[in-house]
Amino acid sequence: MLKITALHQIHLSLGARMIQFAGWQMPLQYTSIPEEHRSVRESAGLFDLSHMGEIRLQGKGVFHSVQRLVTNDLAHLNPGEVLYTPMCNSQGGIVDDLLVYRTDQEDFLLVVNAANTEKDYAWIEKQGRGEAKVENLTDEFSLIALQGPRAEEILTELTDLNLSQLLYYHFTQARVKGVNALLSRTGYTGEDGFELCLVSQEAAKLWNALLRAGKPYGLKPIGLGARDTLRLEMGYRLHGNDIDETTSPFEAALGWTVKLSKGDFIGREALEEQTKEGIRRKLIGFQMESRIAPRKGYALFVKELKIGEVTSGSFSPTLQKGIGLGYVDLQHTSPGSSISVGIRGENYPARIVPLPFLTPRINRIGRPCMQK
Repeated sequence: MLKITALHQIHLSLGARMIQFAGWQMPLQYTSIPEEHRSVRESAGLFDLSHMGEIRLQGKGVFHSVQRLVTNDLAHLNPGEVLYTPMCNSQGGIVDDLLVYRTDQEDFLLVVNAANTEKDYAWIEKQGRGEAKVENLTDEFSLIALQGPRAEEILTELTDLNLSQLLYYHFTQARVKGVNALLSRTGYTGEDGFELCLVSQEAAKLWNALLRAGKPYGLKPIGLGARDTLRLEMGYRLHGNDIDETTSPFEAALGWTVKLSKGDFIGREALEEQTKEGIRRKLIGFQMESRIAPRKGYALFVKELKIGEVTSGSFSPTLQKGIGLGYVDLQHTSPGSSISVGIRGENYPARIVPLPFLTPRINRIGRPCMQK
């Protein structure tokens, strides 16, 4: 049976078109994907992300357990801060990419991708060392995201916190319209914004309060369709499309998340070998010369030579052109290079461009953003 979030009935009442996603029934769109996309870029949008997984690790020695699980370095991650990182297998393949919240010296919350929650939980338990307690809290919590240039103004209506003091990739415990929430300045859109993790029983109350407070600012509910186009414009990788256990962080252009100098972690030997031997392919961004949208699985060419294939692609509502990500042979990764995309038997021109496709408009300086 498909899982539903605590906001399921609200989505239906708002006229959402629902789809199956990662074992959940989720809203794809409420009005149209371009309209919802523009709302987030121009004002603000509200997302139900309660399908995402929450895994908590706490107890004696938990720092070393989590440090060994991920490629990034937790040594400089203080309580109240968030870090983006891949989690790899022994071959250097990406088991998942996730956010690590450090709530105390020996207490961490991992927010993982919905499709990987059970797999990640089993992997973490299997790899665990010391006396760390591992809990899958996904069914207990809801996750709501408020994203867009007017997000801070909207949230200020509902909390006494001075939100201007909350830096990017930092979090705090907060009361929002009488609801206790873990409030972080994080997001998946490239815009300023917040994510609120709270017990599921309070989710409907907070969602409705946010919609009411945001109405004068143009706040709209946003489905998974616009969430995908928003993240693609930022070049953010989607696990299962752009990264998986057959791709390494170096191939995925996420080498900045790999800290070989931190000591032992799962996949370190394989990744260290890649730095010596080099890689044969790499993820690139490309922009079509027309409005036509590339899709996952389409072949990428230089003249008649196939050099790779699309992993994510869509029409960009902001750029008004097709954009995509894909792995290509290393010798064909130079920005500005002309390529083509095979679509229904014809090749359509495109060019390789630097990522992200748009400049992120995060206006608070904190820990590094996901894209460098």
